[in-house]
Amino acid sequence: MGAILGVENLRLSFGGLAALSGVSFEVAPRTIHAFIGPNGAGKTSILNCINHFYTPTAGRIVFEGRDITTLAPHRIAALGIARTFQNIELFRGMTVLDNIKLGRHLHMRVGPVAALAYWGRARREEMRHRRFVEERVIDLLELEDIRDQVVGALPYGLQKRVELGRALAMEPKLLLLDEPVAGMNVEETQFLVRYVLDIREVWDVTIVLIEHDMRVVMDIADRVTVLDFGRVIADGPPATVQHDSRVIQAYLGRQQRQEATG
Repeated sequence: MGAILGVENLRLSFGGLAALSGVSFEVAPRTIHAFIGPNGAGKTSILNCINHFYTPTAGRIVFEGRDITTLAPHRIAALGIARTFQNIELFRGMTVLDNIKLGRHLHMRVGPVAALAYWGRARREEMRHRRFVEERVIDLLELEDIRDQVVGALPYGLQKRVELGRALAMEPKLLLLDEPVAGMNVEETQFLVRYVLDIREVWDVTIVLIEHDMRVVMDIADRVTVLDFGRVIADGPPATVQHDSRVIQAYLGRQQRQEATG
């Protein structure tokens, strides 16, 4: 089975600082591929390069056999790559439904004049996209009861779920999740993990996940890549990576010490 995403010798520098130094990996279709490592290891920089929020200094990014290294972010999104962020990026004054519907924007085909008239083809397209959001996204993420509430008034955990919903509204083939359970309590984490598994199973979406909660990573990831100082120090199944001496020294041991003293 070929990789849906391949990253080859990716390098990223900011002035004299090397954020990524020759990072290579492959992501298999319909898997959950996790990235772990200390803060500043380069995990989010990889996602930013995939989306072309950052332009790599060198290297190549291939999605479904196509080189996307230099494509504009909106063209990459149109190919089927969606994203959530470490910090919630929602329109806080808008409702849950309206925030999620924004993810359908790239699928809209009518022009601005027809959209303003809101008649005929424009109205039919709007209703079709709304049905998709309501029947698939809102139903999957169990957001029906809060669909008309303003996002800014919702608890943090629900806002994270809404952001996930907006990404799903894009109908992605590849979903990039940047610390999706960060800041959540145990119950919120359990809910979100279940939704992530459902997305993979029900929608056949490949998921790339950055996460510091090692219980989540070890429970749901099919493969784990470990970064330290912008380099890959381990890559493999969770059980193998968990016992790698380099990973323990660079990250897991440090994390355990922080948890013990925190």
